[in-house]
Amino acid sequence: MTEKQTSEHRTTPVNTEFRKPVLGDGAAVCDLIRNCPPLDVNSCYCYFLLCSHFAGTSVVAESGDAITGFISAYLEPAAPDTVFVWQVAVDESQRGTGLAGRMLDAIVSRTECAGVRWLETTVSPSNRASRRLFERFAERHGARLEERPFLEAAHFGDSGHEAEPLLRIGPLGGA
Repeated sequence: MTEKQTSEHRTTPVNTEFRKPVLGDGAAVCDLIRNCPPLDVNSCYCYFLLCSHFAGTSVVAESGDAITGFISAYLEPAAPDTVFVWQVAVDESQRGTGLAGRMLDAIVSRTECAGVRWLETTVSPSNRASRRLFERFAERHGARLEERPFLEAAHFGDSGHEAEPLLRIGPLGGA
């Protein structure tokens, strides 16, 4: 069971399963994202597509019959050696347990990612927890983390959305 002390002392429940999502997970994933501000909530249809078309590079964390985590990711069409992580969502009850890092590791260890040398994502400057997740991933994999401009605030129009710099981690796989 999860310890109820501080978030730094929590552990992922032993019965957490990491698996490929399936179409039927779409609604539960949509609900999870909705409960994980500041994540942008997309349509449920989008999550149905992610859970089916991108199942090989996405992951669901399930404890009992509840989805407690989800990462959507895909291989970049023009760069099949790069997996792009789109959204990382962890149920509030599991934050601080290392669940997100374990989900990332599950994705890059899959056969679908056998040729992956790079992991890319975007993280807004104010999202320190997400930034730290990817810094720790790079450390665990002995990889460099480089940041470069990608989506500027102006790309989002008048929405007030922050810029989203690109984080590039690699090379992965001991290369």
